[in-house]
Amino acid sequence: MTASDDMTTPWLSMIGIGEDGLDGLSAAARSLLADAELIVGGPRHLALVAALGKPTLAWEIPFAGSLPKLKAQRGKRVVALCSGDPFWYGAGAVLADAVPAAETVAVPAPSTFGFAAARLRWRLEDTLTLGLHAKPLALLRPHLHNSARLIVLARDGAAPAKIAAYLTGLGFGPSRLTVLEALGGPRERIRESSAESFAIDDISSPVAVAIEAIAAPGAVIMPRVAGLPDELFQHDGQLTKREIRAVTLSTLAPRGGELLWDVGAGSGSIGIEWLLAHPANRAIGIEPRPDRLDNARGNAASLGVPHFDLRLGSAPEALRDLPTPDAIFIGGGASRDGVLDAVWQALPAGGRLVVNAVTLETEAELIARQARHGGTLLRLAVERAGAVGGMTGWRAAMPVVQWSVVK
Repeated sequence: MTASDDMTTPWLSMIGIGEDGLDGLSAAARSLLADAELIVGGPRHLALVAALGKPTLAWEIPFAGSLPKLKAQRGKRVVALCSGDPFWYGAGAVLADAVPAAETVAVPAPSTFGFAAARLRWRLEDTLTLGLHAKPLALLRPHLHNSARLIVLARDGAAPAKIAAYLTGLGFGPSRLTVLEALGGPRERIRESSAESFAIDDISSPVAVAIEAIAAPGAVIMPRVAGLPDELFQHDGQLTKREIRAVTLSTLAPRGGELLWDVGAGSGSIGIEWLLAHPANRAIGIEPRPDRLDNARGNAASLGVPHFDLRLGSAPEALRDLPTPDAIFIGGGASRDGVLDAVWQALPAGGRLVVNAVTLETEAELIARQARHGGTLLRLAVERAGAVGGMTGWRAAMPVVQWSVVK
């Protein structure tokens, strides 16, 4: 095989391998390994096939640094070893982004998730699976409720104890944890503990942790609808309150895989709930005050969306060069010169814009914009019962005028 710019013959084979090494490979995988001129993988993977005596290349840390060296092998018969199923929290997706599909072959092996479900006798289709090798534990937060079952791929032997401490800190100390090491191979070991009494040590990689979530009395379980309790957010008063937030999220209508601009993010509540609506959603928050930005980042981490892209800056300047949004929310700063013009120009056809206003000046501007561009004007007023002397009466919150429009 010779390299050429128009090569379409597969040269890179992505082969899933388990802890049983060569013994567990299919005939197709064995054939590709036998013909390989180079085998690449992590040190653990390469040790599993050392008996073949083939030239090898170990992945670098970080993994992306290895991709130029891998692509330089184009024209040779190369096998990339991956853990289990390359496309289930594996290296396959990264490799597929780097090498055209026509130049690759993929042969999966049983995944750690499959082995874990088999050992636990869990229905895999009813179990949440997460890969937390290089991601924060906060991603667990939205999924924690009584009777939830999760299987988590952990970074290393220290990670299960960190998971146990995280769960205990959230009030899920009674949760049952199962630590599953080196599944499917001669080093397989399975041990159990509660999160609050976790004392398992000497844990070897690769490791997964199965979680049967149990909430202690008083634990906060996150609702699955828009309008999280205000008490869950750190804020200095700059917070879109629960009732207004629920209506706002309903109007923004998040759909899977969409990008939101949260302009004047404040405590970050709108962007956070946008991200909670679907795991593939993305959000960029713009906030001019560092103290509020810190609150928003803390809220994003504590509520399970640490990937909220929060940036210090003021609109409209901070909006330049951002990726095209599917929806834009303005909760603060709409009165600044050029902000409404900038977001309208940035919004693509079919994109949604929602602006909330509490001042008469901004309300007047929204009325004028609605006359020009169409859409809907809505006035939201909320009253809460409170003490009036020794009795109870209604206390009105500031009304909010909302303009929403599809461009």
